[in-house]
Amino acid sequence: MPMCGGWSDIKLFDPEVKKICLEVRPMIEKMVGTDFKIFIPLVWSSQVVAGTNYMFKVLVDVDGDGVCVHALIFQPLPCSEKELSVMKIQCHKSIDDPLIPPEHLQK
Repeated sequence: MPMCGGWSDIKLFDPEVKKICLEVRPMIEKMVGTDFKIFIPLVWSSQVVAGTNYMFKVLVDVDGDGVCVHALIFQPLPCSEKELSVMKIQCHKSIDDPLIPPEHLQK
């Protein structure tokens, strides 16, 4: 478990976090402006704030390249009655590119 405000280690997707990633797929596709042929969650990290920030690395098929998208997702606390949101994304990343701090991702 990460300290409040710190990012966790990089982890493989478990069913609970994979469900979150798949739920935001339409939002990511809208931000990128395309429907992905594939959408395979690879790894993630999280940060506890007033809710949870997630960084996801997802393998997508953009123009047949099989590149990755990095996405910053915010999951608010249940008591806030707000929904999941995609805060920032970075497209056309290679599978070898590490997850990067959110301040470097593009809106």
